[in-house]
Amino acid sequence: MYIKINNLNIYYEKHGVKEQTIIILPGWGDNRNTFSNLITFLKNYFTVYILDYPGLGNSTFKETLTIFDYADLVNTFIKKLHIENSILIGHSFGGRIISLLTTNYNIKFKKIILIDVAGLKEHNIKLFFKTYIYKLLKKLKYVLPNKLKIKYQNYLFKKFASTDYQNLNPKLSKTFQNIVKIDLKKYYQKINIDTLIIWGEKDNITPIKMAYKLNKLIKTSFLIKLDNLYHFPYLENPYLISQIIYNYLKKDII
Repeated sequence: MYIKINNLNIYYEKHGVKEQTIIILPGWGDNRNTFSNLITFLKNYFTVYILDYPGLGNSTFKETLTIFDYADLVNTFIKKLHIENSILIGHSFGGRIISLLTTNYNIKFKKIILIDVAGLKEHNIKLFFKTYIYKLLKKLKYVLPNKLKIKYQNYLFKKFASTDYQNLNPKLSKTFQNIVKIDLKKYYQKINIDTLIIWGEKDNITPIKMAYKLNKLIKTSFLIKLDNLYHFPYLENPYLISQIIYNYLKKDII
């Protein structure tokens, strides 16, 4: 199904007919399809909404956006569909949106589940050094012959850019830059809703130390660390994640 928001055609799906609603906010680059196993399980107990972000999945994309634009879009989505007192589940990038939805808007949510979420800046000396070297090497292209400049620039891009960034549609590149540069610590810190944090111990995209930090920031949170799982635990062990979520939400089944 499609809904018009801010002149964009936003694709979403609704599964189940139960009274209590859940909204799933996927990670960056993901869409509704990666959550099919979890949705198949949850729709027996809840009504589940999931949407594709602008430029990802089936939703359209027109201009550069910020994380605040994405939060505004989801806020409008909730209001247009008259979704009330919902439970939020966010993975990775979805957590960024949740941090804003639960603190910047006058919306009541029942509970939050954060799965290997992003949005906390790290003081990473390796990343700082890598960025510094990249900027230094980038300057060398100006002394190269014109026929070598493009080849050299492409080499640097493949060598230093993250996999997520390399795989982006060029139109989304600026949006990606806008999103990752924002530290959302102060928003996470304001969350006062019951929150379950689920995290893969071996996550190498959003490391486990971020889970501990988040657990301290959100005073109403409880952390479950998953041994031998990485950044996509709901895909790596769907049965385990389904059971954890069910046990956390079983009192909310209507």
